[in-house]
Amino acid sequence: MGVINTNPVEKTSVDSGLSERGKKQSIKSAFDLKEMGACDKGCWIWSAITQRAYQTAEIIASVNGVTRSYIVPEYSFLDARGLGAFEGKKLEYVSEVYASDGISPNIKPPPINDGTPNESVADVFVRVTQLMSILETQYSGDTVIIVSPDSDNLTILQAGLIGLDLRRYGFNQKLQLRF
Repeated sequence: MGVINTNPVEKTSVDSGLSERGKKQSIKSAFDLKEMGACDKGCWIWSAITQRAYQTAEIIASVNGVTRSYIVPEYSFLDARGLGAFEGKKLEYVSEVYASDGISPNIKPPPINDGTPNESVADVFVRVTQLMSILETQYSGDTVIIVSPDSDNLTILQAGLIGLDLRRYGFNQKLQLRF
């Protein structure tokens, strides 16, 4: 099992690229998007600047015939949810965060002084809805594929958009964001 890595300083580290499993998942997703016809009439790919997210965007673009000029690097709205003092710990500690999320969407993980943010579900929801506002304003009528390095961002966004109680988002990690 891996470790929690949400410090923005690590976003562009070459050590944070796609694993072999991640490459396979990205290729499958790219072909799923192709089968859906997501880019048949053109599309934009908004990607976080983490290595693994940007590599995924490049795979999606390649499979779907999208040039690099349609990949838009996103520098902050798609950052992984900051998990504060859980940074560097085993992934199994995420269950503690999700347990707190189930109590209130406003509970933040404990802070740490290394620059890693500590964000509540509500904090992430504000951040991703700001992104959606930008996308709706600048790309109205266009297809935009969002590539995020962290499932919390998109799951929280979906939960909020469909009106779920944000305390429940962590228990719905299998939701698929399709519009």
